[in-house]
Amino acid sequence: MEVRDALGEDLLPLARLWHHGWTDAHADILPVALARLRTAESFVERLRPAMESVRTVGEPGAPLGFHWIKGDELYQIYVAAEARGQGVAQALMADAEARFLARGIARPWLACAIGNERAARFYRKAGWTMTGVECVPADTAEGPFPLDVWRFERALGVDTASGGACGMSPA
Repeated sequence: MEVRDALGEDLLPLARLWHHGWTDAHADILPVALARLRTAESFVERLRPAMESVRTVGEPGAPLGFHWIKGDELYQIYVAAEARGQGVAQALMADAEARFLARGIARPWLACAIGNERAARFYRKAGWTMTGVECVPADTAEGPFPLDVWRFERALGVDTASGGACGMSPA
């Protein structure tokens, strides 16, 4: 499965994919005030200047999933409902982890909405560890919205099951 750089023609489809996924996963567990601010249009405005940090799976203009890296954070990772169970999430996660290692980031982190058990299960299965609850500023068009989340981290380059290297050279 090929993970590629996002293109300009992916912007609006990515925003729709994100909004459907965000609403599906968070509508019942996050504050209503935040949901009102998290629109597909607001995501376009946040995503547009960051497209060089976004990778996707799927044909140009028809993404099936994406990840967005900000510094040492896996800021967003979403898969379209119709593409779940097809290896898209695993391909995106492997690509994100390889990008972190290429940048010398051996311990990336991500925020998971408290109560999003489906995502938390996927992160654990992918080797990420929940390290606690943290308040993060959720980006909105009206400014940061303080939100408590589960923080997950991943030690890259080490196979914790066998205690040895994963075949990756140290950064």
